[in-house]
Amino acid sequence: MTATAELVGAAEYTSPPESAARLFWIRFKEDKAALIALFVIGLLIVIAVVGGPLAAHFTGHPQNSVYTSATNDFGVPLGPRFHSPDGSAIFGWDPAGRDLFVRTMYGARISLIVGLAATGIAVFVGLVVGLIAGYFGGWVDTVLSRISDVMLAVPVFIIAIGIVVACGASIQGCLGGLIQPGISVVIFVIALFSWPYVGRIVRGFTLSLREREFVEASRSLGAGDFRIIRKEILPNLVGPIVVYSTLLVPANILFEAALSFVGLGVPPNEASWGSLLGDAAVYYNVAWWLMVFPGIFLVITTLSFNLLGDGLRDALDVRADR
Repeated sequence: MTATAELVGAAEYTSPPESAARLFWIRFKEDKAALIALFVIGLLIVIAVVGGPLAAHFTGHPQNSVYTSATNDFGVPLGPRFHSPDGSAIFGWDPAGRDLFVRTMYGARISLIVGLAATGIAVFVGLVVGLIAGYFGGWVDTVLSRISDVMLAVPVFIIAIGIVVACGASIQGCLGGLIQPGISVVIFVIALFSWPYVGRIVRGFTLSLREREFVEASRSLGAGDFRIIRKEILPNLVGPIVVYSTLLVPANILFEAALSFVGLGVPPNEASWGSLLGDAAVYYNVAWWLMVFPGIFLVITTLSFNLLGDGLRDALDVRADR
């Protein structure tokens, strides 16, 4: 072997390994669909923050302003066009005579707030329950697992409708005013029925991690249970939790859309994509735009989160074939 080859070999041998974050990014950026989905989600978040006010400003149609000239003599809303009696309405009008484009932009805010907030609460509760059940085992695991099984066995949509109706029957709401009618009760109901899925996933990973060598080594050095959970187990759960959260967000957005579709979601003065689709149920055969435009945004959002979740899962799984 020549001296040059020996130097090259020594350089390759002594070169520092790639960091975990850099390895993740190298693998993630190979998935073009996930990158596009990440860009679309970022764009949707921007629309949720500023899209509604900007749409109302440029069209001159506030969210809940009603225009009598936006419906014909039979009460059917007018369709999409750029020149209308009250200005532009590129998505058409809804049955009440409100600009559908403006309400669709505002609907992005409500739908994403409900989806992200409910997912955050569900992940937090499921993470705590799964960690406690998986790490301590015994009767603690039995009790918490049976509670999760009961939550998974109930007819979710029927119970959710009952809770929403009960909490929305009075202005005081539920739980002594803690859960108020409107968005708060919708977020509470969705999170209530979402955390058991997170809890079961976290419990399964925790059961596996608590028997690993690094956990035993930390325990032999005198580390307490809380320190082991915080330093050894919790960091290894970040990947699965992030991936499952991206898959849970669209499911929760669809849950809110289903509640709003039957008239039990957000209040009538607030717009969500589900409530807009609910308004279209009566007019879908004569006013196609009422269902098409909110439906497109709902499909794009759901597809983007699912593609992002798939990309994150592949990038975090070192065993995945690229």
